[in-house]
Amino acid sequence: MTKFIYTVLFSCVLSCIMSAWVTYINIGLTANFLGKWQVAFLNAWPAAFVCAYLLAPVVGKVTFYLVQVLNKIGGKNA
Repeated sequence: MTKFIYTVLFSCVLSCIMSAWVTYINIGLTANFLGKWQVAFLNAWPAAFVCAYLLAPVVGKVTFYLVQVLNKIGGKNA
């Protein structure tokens, strides 16, 4: 349950920020910015949730591997 709630919240925050940024880049701060942002967010959030939920184990393994490699290069033990 923790993974599910974490993924819901994290994907929501990330989708909110990214959809706002991309909407701003595409149309600027126009009169219809909030409406366009809302549509972009509602389209982005489900995709972000599915990607984050499914890819979290892979990203975790890659992160662990990279930290191990970087610690060896830097002469530190994990």
